[in-house]
Amino acid sequence: MNAQGQVTEATAAELLKDYESGQSFFFATPGATWLAQGTLAVLPSAAGQNELQTLPERAARLLAQLKQTGQRLPMLVGAIPFDPKQSAHLVVPLTVRKLEKLNLDPREPLRRPIGSRYTIEQIPAPEAYVAGANKAIVRMRAGELDKIVLARTLKLNSQEPIKLQELLHNLAQHNTLGYTFAVDLPKRAENVGRGLNGEKTVDRTRTLIGASPELLVARTGTQLYVNPLAGSTPRSSDPVEDARRAEALLVSPKDLREHALVIEAVAEALRPFCKELDVPEKPSLVSTAAMWHLSTEIRGELADPEMTSLALAVALHPTPAVCGSPTELAREAIGEIEPFDRGFYTGLVGWCDANGDGEWVITIRCAVAESHSLLLYSGAGVVAESSAESELKETSAKFRTMLRAMGVQDDEAL
Repeated sequence: MNAQGQVTEATAAELLKDYESGQSFFFATPGATWLAQGTLAVLPSAAGQNELQTLPERAARLLAQLKQTGQRLPMLVGAIPFDPKQSAHLVVPLTVRKLEKLNLDPREPLRRPIGSRYTIEQIPAPEAYVAGANKAIVRMRAGELDKIVLARTLKLNSQEPIKLQELLHNLAQHNTLGYTFAVDLPKRAENVGRGLNGEKTVDRTRTLIGASPELLVARTGTQLYVNPLAGSTPRSSDPVEDARRAEALLVSPKDLREHALVIEAVAEALRPFCKELDVPEKPSLVSTAAMWHLSTEIRGELADPEMTSLALAVALHPTPAVCGSPTELAREAIGEIEPFDRGFYTGLVGWCDANGDGEWVITIRCAVAESHSLLLYSGAGVVAESSAESELKETSAKFRTMLRAMGVQDDEAL
């Protein structure tokens, strides 16, 4: 059934086929598949509006206005950047279809979203990443920080157009326990040289695409669910070695401390909004095709039924899992060490409807795509006990989700 209440006979796989870059929002979760298309309204930025209103307040106001005009249950979909000073990109789509969980045959050969002619550049270079991580470790051992998450990028330039629907299919096919997404971003104006009437610019379509294992928050009525991940180790193709790595992660002092920092921060942020909050004492294990992660499932009941999923997401973001601790000091250090703007990487992707329900995931294992390029991101949590070289290896392992979906071998890119 779509947002207007019309019955549809489509399957979740057909929603994936109907995805089209530039005019769609695709979001596959472990329980459902969403496809939103077209744009009814765009959430205004704070500039030019009441700048005292927060993002959740502006969102609630827009959805309430649309509901009053006869929209049955309008919803916002889109992405929120890592830096709160940058503008979110949230839209109310014309149509929304929600169907069952997406089930694709894992035995089906991967599709080929990119051609054979491409170049890959690492930014920063591996040795520069290690140097930056070592600087951070020195600061943490001096007591300035408890944790910092440092990222690096891979820039792929292709001589042939990138087929985003094929890439999205590959991601969804092999990440069934996570959250696969493709989100239109604001177009980027690019100068293409001088024409007859002066300088000419074109608008480049950009898409945030990925398969995140990490749910930040889901809200249904007054019930909330939060699933932070922190502490990771790469998977192994050898089942015995893979099991050994999983068991070692569960007792790793470094990873357990990293995970505890995240859980403490998340629980502290949630308590003011909840009349009940269940926080397990110990983490469990979850896995993707590339990584093992320490996971804690937190559940609660909201004290205020008007608290929306978007408001909860903004209150929690960024967690130490993607930024560090203390938050502002870690964010400042990230700006000093990382040689690029994260943009929407380690931001949020999801939806929120006029009732306040919704789901928001952290944008990791992702890339920003343009017609002939992909900018991939990967990060690792660094604490005082970390080895910079080990964190570099962890970022390489985390790139594999996107690289495999692109049909690129690790040794070609890293």
